[in-house]
Amino acid sequence: MNTTLLETTATATAGLHAAMAGRTATMQVHDLHKTFGDFKVLQGLDIAFVDGAITTVMGPSGTGKSVLLKHLVGLLEPDQGEVVVFGQDIWKASEDERYELRKRFGVLFQDGALFGSMNIFDNVAFPLRKHTDMSETEIGDLVMSRLQEVGLERSAHKLPTEVSGGMRKRAGFARGLIMNPDIVLFDEPDSGLDPVRTSLLCDLIQQMHEEHGGTYLLVTHNISAARAVSDYVGMIWQGKLIHYGDCDEAFNSDDPFVRQFLAGKSAGPLGMD
Repeated sequence: MNTTLLETTATATAGLHAAMAGRTATMQVHDLHKTFGDFKVLQGLDIAFVDGAITTVMGPSGTGKSVLLKHLVGLLEPDQGEVVVFGQDIWKASEDERYELRKRFGVLFQDGALFGSMNIFDNVAFPLRKHTDMSETEIGDLVMSRLQEVGLERSAHKLPTEVSGGMRKRAGFARGLIMNPDIVLFDEPDSGLDPVRTSLLCDLIQQMHEEHGGTYLLVTHNISAARAVSDYVGMIWQGKLIHYGDCDEAFNSDDPFVRQFLAGKSAGPLGMD
């Protein structure tokens, strides 16, 4: 790692500590390492997420953003380091304990990840039927309430193949919220959406966060989406944190890595490697 990147990483760590001063983080990783074959994805990542805020994680493709999400929900075990959620290192917990922790997460995947054989209603109801003892009447009331919030109450009977990509995203969001999670993770929620529908989804994310609270973490390459919804912005490059701070600070940063990425310019320290 070159000297400039080392300095940037040190600045990012200082920014993280400043952002966390006086705040709590029930989701954080320490010295996280993950390698696939010869490819080192995460190389000592340290990051935390302010409770009750919307944080966006950005960075070049292949730099470990989605891998970070999979570690946070316990789908990937780190080669080294800690993944601490709700005060517990999830890889020092039992599988049963990890299973219970996952119930406190909501996840919106890139394509919505809906079950193709189920209609929208049954997709959203699935977590309630699997994880609770609620009656079908109670489930129906709650599902329709969530579908109304995301504007899909009239499409409850439709299959995922019968609705647009944006509607599938909204259905996935409704399913992610159905268990009233403490943490909601978004893996490139704007992927495949046109600019108007991306803007509408950003509005919905903010609206749902205001109404339901919780800690939201977004992974995206969409600069305008990040600017629209974020309280905090973290940037990862070469498996390390290179920036962390509030949204305005990120978009006004003089750091060459941050400035180049958020401006989408070819000239700068970020290359094709």
